[in-house]
Amino acid sequence: MKIGVLSDTHSNGPTDALIRIARGAFSEVSLVIHAGDLTSMAVLDVFSDKEVVSVCGNKDRRPTADFLPEKQILHINGYRIGLVHGSGPPRGIEERVVKCFTDVHCIVYGHTHRPKNCIHNGILLFNPGAFSGTRILKRKPTAGILSIENGISGRIFPVK
Repeated sequence: MKIGVLSDTHSNGPTDALIRIARGAFSEVSLVIHAGDLTSMAVLDVFSDKEVVSVCGNKDRRPTADFLPEKQILHINGYRIGLVHGSGPPRGIEERVVKCFTDVHCIVYGHTHRPKNCIHNGILLFNPGAFSGTRILKRKPTAGILSIENGISGRIFPVK
């Protein structure tokens, strides 16, 4: 099973880049996960043909913030995936998001705009980076795909 993963889109609706990823890299995914900072629920309209799960980020305001939970656990093919946006400074975020969940195989988070794909104490920590990129830090837009096939793994790629 393939899962498309986004975070930090910071948009008021579907952009050309979101449309391209929906038709391209995410065309074969069964589920799309958004790790917060949509800023508008309309961002997810581009994925209307997919199941979509999202959490609220620190930049999400009403009505988006009222509609989305702060965190949740997804049960997919025998795996437990924690989903949270994250908070605070980038330094130490992995320790903070790990404390949000018990007994998970993977934690998907965002907030830092820094892609991360590593194992920490047996848990896959997966931050797809910022779909919007980061001008100040000169980071290019990124997204990710989780694969659940004889284990769970992630891949992060640049958005074009």
